[in-house]
Amino acid sequence: MSLEKKERIIIPDENGEEHLFEVLFTFDVDETNHSYIALVPADKSEDDGEEVEVYAFRYEEQTKDDDDLSLIPIESDEEWEMVEEMLHTLTEEENES
Repeated sequence: MSLEKKERIIIPDENGEEHLFEVLFTFDVDETNHSYIALVPADKSEDDGEEVEVYAFRYEEQTKDDDDLSLIPIESDEEWEMVEEMLHTLTEEENES
């Protein structure tokens, strides 16, 4: 069990209800100047043998002085493939260590 503290964010849904997520990873794509974030529900993040749904977004930081992010849904197949490839790469690296 890792004692490393995970970064968490709260995302409100369309009804204004807030949901807590843990950040799996973030990465930047230099060619497009876009940043991406992969999240899992905080209550499902522990390794309990269940498959956990991963949520991915493109994001933009609001200001340098603020921690707020603008989450932008990923709509293109090309972006999804890139995020999935990064997730598989990071998962393989984690399993090897």
